Amino acid sequence: MSGQTQRLNVVPTVTMLGVMKARLVGATRGHALLKKKSDALTVQFRQILKNIVSTKESMGEIMKTSSFALTEVKYVAGENIKHIVLENVQNASLKVRSRQENVAGVKLPKFEYFTEGETKNNLTGLARGGQQIQHCRAAYVKAIEVLVELASLQTSFLTLDEAIKTTNRRVNALENVVKPRLENTITYIKGELDELEREDFFRLKKIQGYKKRELERQKDAAKQYAEEKVLEEVSLRKGISMNAAHNLLASSKEKDEDIIF
Repeated sequence: MSGQTQRLNVVPTVTMLGVMKARLVGATRGHALLKKKSDALTVQFRQILKNIVSTKESMGEIMKTSSFALTEVKYVAGENIKHIVLENVQNASLKVRSRQENVAGVKLPKFEYFTEGETKNNLTGLARGGQQIQHCRAAYVKAIEVLVELASLQTSFLTLDEAIKTTNRRVNALENVVKPRLENTITYIKGELDELEREDFFRLKKIQGYKKRELERQKDAAKQYAEEKVLEEVSLRKGISMNAAHNLLASSKEKDEDIIF
């Protein structure tokens, strides 16, 4: 449905007109707020996308460096260094926690790493390859930092993408469905009220015309009744018929008019 047929089925009254106008004002304000929210989310979305691209570009170099450092450790300390490191580690020293960040009413998940406890592998590789092991550990810590940051960015990216789609659907619904329907309803109610006003005006004119004709008819009836009373009095006083009395009065009026003119 589109055009004038796209309206709400309401009773055209003044009260309903006020309700529709209030709803239109609310829809207009909601559309403006949602439009601003969509713009803010889009700006944040583009910034996150730019950060994801730069993080992925740096991640390739960091992963390459960490893999090369692990190869150096295996070459210097031997293949069994992996088992030695695992035996010395009881609990993870690097952990990840999550929090939420509010962006224009949308809660974005954020991941961050933190260090808990101390690393007890200072003596690992004491015989040989100690320096390479520490270098390898630092490289993989850097890789974990980048991976955590990338996971946070990608999760926020997906959340923002869904929020932008939902907000844009609401904006389009308000702009293309709700507001035109309310505007058409207001136009329909105004037209119906104007038509009722014209009908009332025509009805009042008809009533006034009827009252005027009825008043004239009553005046004519009263005048005729007064003339009949006069004729009756003249007839009784002169002892003549009603027709003769009427002719007598008519002749007297003609004489009076001749005297006047």
